[in-house]
Amino acid sequence: MLILQATHTNKIPPMTLQAIVFDAYGTLFDVYSIGAAAEQLFPGKGDALAALWRDKQIEYTRLRTMCSMYKPFWEVTQDALVFSCKKLGLELNLDAQHALMAQYAILQPFPENLEVAQQLQQQGFKLAILSNANTEMLEVAVKAAGMQSLFTHLLSADSVRKFKTAPETYQLGTDLFGIPAKNILFVSSNCWDVCGASWFGYTTFWVNRAGAPLEELGVTPHGQGSSLKDVLAFALQHREPA
Repeated sequence: MLILQATHTNKIPPMTLQAIVFDAYGTLFDVYSIGAAAEQLFPGKGDALAALWRDKQIEYTRLRTMCSMYKPFWEVTQDALVFSCKKLGLELNLDAQHALMAQYAILQPFPENLEVAQQLQQQGFKLAILSNANTEMLEVAVKAAGMQSLFTHLLSADSVRKFKTAPETYQLGTDLFGIPAKNILFVSSNCWDVCGASWFGYTTFWVNRAGAPLEELGVTPHGQGSSLKDVLAFALQHREPA
């Protein structure tokens, strides 16, 4: 198993971070954990379906934002599921569709999430989630993970009707906290999301769980590690003085 050491790749002024904004899917919640449910419905095809479903979901958000044809994330996710099953030659009846979408609503959180979020809150950081998901999806996922007391601010792309990486979506974080983007740590496991947030002006941390290569977009995150535990170490090193 590949183990990454937390790295600090861009120099930033010490002790500047006041708030932390987390992406949801892939970062706090494991989008590929749905593969187990998919495998029960489509033996031998669960992992392939989970991977294609995720890729098509993100592709649809980008196309709809570029063409100003917004649809709520729940509907985009459902459309991506239907396409993926057709692409893989899987017969998706309504019962299977409802079962998979219900599982998506309560994706498994990564095991370190709760402890790390609690420690960050105890250290005085303001916390929020900024996601493509509509608010109802976020509320269900956060409650199912037992983190509703830690993430009281759920920022949704639905409020601006544009998905990440649109600047209007990243603006939600600075509007909430009323501080410059450079004083907010944006955390995501999606490198494309880290690139978008970096272009917007956030201090960024890439949770590179899979040991993937950096995107060739001319962006290097300020920090990088393999889990949220590495985010904790980075945030404490660069926090705002009390």
